[in-house]
Amino acid sequence: MSLHKPWRTRIATLSVVLCGALASTLLTAAGARAGESAWTVRDKPDGPRAELRLDRATGSLSLAVSLEGGTVIAPSPVGIVTERADLTEGLGFLGRSDRSVDEHYRTGAGKTRSRTVHMRESRFRFRTAAGARLDLLVRASADGVAYRYVLPGDTGNVLREASAFTLPEGASAWLGNYRKDNENLFNAYSAAGAPAGEYMMQGLFRTEGGYALVAESDLTGSYSGARLVHDADSTTYRVKLWDEQVQVKGALTTPWRAVVTGDLATVTGSTFTDDLAPASEVRDTSWIKPGRALWTWLAGGRPAGRSLEMQKGYVDYAAARHWPYTVVDAGWYFDPDQWDVTDPDWQSHSWIPELVRYGRERGVGIQVWIHHRDLDTAEERARWLPTLEKWGVKGVKIDFMDSEAQETFQWYDKILPETAAHHLLVNFHGSTIPKGIQRTWPHVMSLEGVNGEEKKTNTAQHLTTLPFTRNVIGSMDFTPGAFHRPNRPNAASDAGELGLSVLYESGVQNLAGTPESYEARPVARHFLEQLPDAWDDTRLLAGEPGSSAVLARRNGSRWFIGGTYAGTAHTAEVPLRIGAGRWLVETVTDGPTGLVRTARAVRGGEALSVDVVADGGFAAVACRWAPGRTSCDR
Repeated sequence: MSLHKPWRTRIATLSVVLCGALASTLLTAAGARAGESAWTVRDKPDGPRAELRLDRATGSLSLAVSLEGGTVIAPSPVGIVTERADLTEGLGFLGRSDRSVDEHYRTGAGKTRSRTVHMRESRFRFRTAAGARLDLLVRASADGVAYRYVLPGDTGNVLREASAFTLPEGASAWLGNYRKDNENLFNAYSAAGAPAGEYMMQGLFRTEGGYALVAESDLTGSYSGARLVHDADSTTYRVKLWDEQVQVKGALTTPWRAVVTGDLATVTGSTFTDDLAPASEVRDTSWIKPGRALWTWLAGGRPAGRSLEMQKGYVDYAAARHWPYTVVDAGWYFDPDQWDVTDPDWQSHSWIPELVRYGRERGVGIQVWIHHRDLDTAEERARWLPTLEKWGVKGVKIDFMDSEAQETFQWYDKILPETAAHHLLVNFHGSTIPKGIQRTWPHVMSLEGVNGEEKKTNTAQHLTTLPFTRNVIGSMDFTPGAFHRPNRPNAASDAGELGLSVLYESGVQNLAGTPESYEARPVARHFLEQLPDAWDDTRLLAGEPGSSAVLARRNGSRWFIGGTYAGTAHTAEVPLRIGAGRWLVETVTDGPTGLVRTARAVRGGEALSVDVVADGGFAAVACRWAPGRTSCDR
């Protein structure tokens, strides 16, 4: 006798449920024999595996991450302390529930604008003997593991977290010393050998199980920013909050503590921190348009910000290149010879509306710099933001927050919906780092939070580390293209500088050169004219933090490639992992008298040989080969 299909399906489903329950029971029982209980969370059999353990003797929690049998994060403390409850010990297990997280969303910028999310989420419920509750949410996906605390009751202000990340012995590390604006160099260490101190919450580690990038996501004004703290000779990195007390009223859900993990290509291409963030708060995104911009600060400094005629010249140059924006930096509203914002008729004194009109006629939008102190109150925002929208300004570059305090994130909570309501793109400088902000607020085109082009302290090693650290977690306003700057670490390689325009992703790619420097390098100018405004895909072709980085980014049917290297001159062999078949590849390299553009046919998967000068790099564009085709230009 045969069973009808629905009954076979039910029996199969029941079998899976019973087997899963039995496995969980056996695992818990095994843990009980050792004085602890243990649970796992995993999305796919070959994906990262989170293991949560409860020490039944102390009631304390730890979490470990492994990948294909190798340890990524060793058992590390989990817990939180508030004014009224110590939720780091004395915990008893109440129960567990599971669900799948399946989402699709689009962003205004990033490695790819179309994203599909699949995660497994488990909620573990605990309680102390005194009745204080702690829920721990754990998520696992193909490229990461994350957890966050949920305090269902009113437990008062948060004093500290026990959260930490313990690396296995022998792990390598790439870390940047903490600064309030996240602008510092990344340096290589062993995980245990890094100097004692505080580091930015974007640490990369190489372990026996794979790479691990420690980050956070969904940070709002309900909480405080975090950094990593390391003690000498330890492989543990503790989470420290900016505020001594995080102000809490009622229930609390903390930000995600995230570990992006996998091989280096998986980590580099990951959107995990965005995937963890809440859905977009902006319904109509038709006005959100990424693009290249001529940034006038390194091109002309403060005098450019005070001169309408100079700015018109930059607009003319951008229009000729088909770059959609120019950015007017500091000086345009601080010049006492022009106007004073305390004047009741202050709006009529600005030349920005005239520049906007001039740019509109030439297809160039205007973005403007503005200091945080002029937007830090509701009254100032009510004065500035509607005015900028009325003038026709396309975006604002807001600078000098210089804080990751809870109060500062409460300011972000206010400025983000207000700028969206006035259709203003945003670029934050002197700021935090992305932390999922670009999914929830897709009009955020970029954030600084990087030791960028305008600094005089950059190294070739730092340039090769950024694609694997800071730029993994969101758009990064490094401002490449300053060919005229003699102090850049790749000063001998214009091709390397050009490659940074692809290697570093930013929703508004602020190009930092002067028109004169571009005109002196027509090959570079031509490449930047071809550069698209957004990306459909991103792939790591080759690289190792501190040594080299080569990324390919696709727009439509064309792939753009950027590479940077630290070390001696050599011929680099780059696997062309952009698809099967024949490709026409145009490379831009450094020649004896300037940049050289060379076209060749290469099959996908084969090595692309590129001559690289010391501490140099290259740029390239690839398109489908066809008989007689000699260029990828459009």
